Amino acid sequence: MSSCRLSLKVVPGASRTEIVGWLGDSLKVKVAAPPEKGKANKAVEAIISDTLGLANGAARIVKGSTSQQKVIEIKGLSQAEVRSLISALTA
Repeated sequence: MSSCRLSLKVVPGASRTEIVGWLGDSLKVKVAAPPEKGKANKAVEAIISDTLGLANGAARIVKGSTSQQKVIEIKGLSQAEVRSLISALTA
């Protein structure tokens, strides 16, 4: 099973939850959830999984849980597949 890691720039407490697009090598993600008790992190994992058509738990934050700069691990897709899918959705 393939997997990859992505760098994220997360904006918690946004007016809506959405994947904004690529900022260089990082993916910008806005979530409506507040940055307290892991709520924003769970929202990030959920929107990434849903957007890529993966099961819950396929995407999990592995670095930066208390920072806006995070690293997420995605199981089931390669880096190229993730970039292609997200680029197509945010174009």
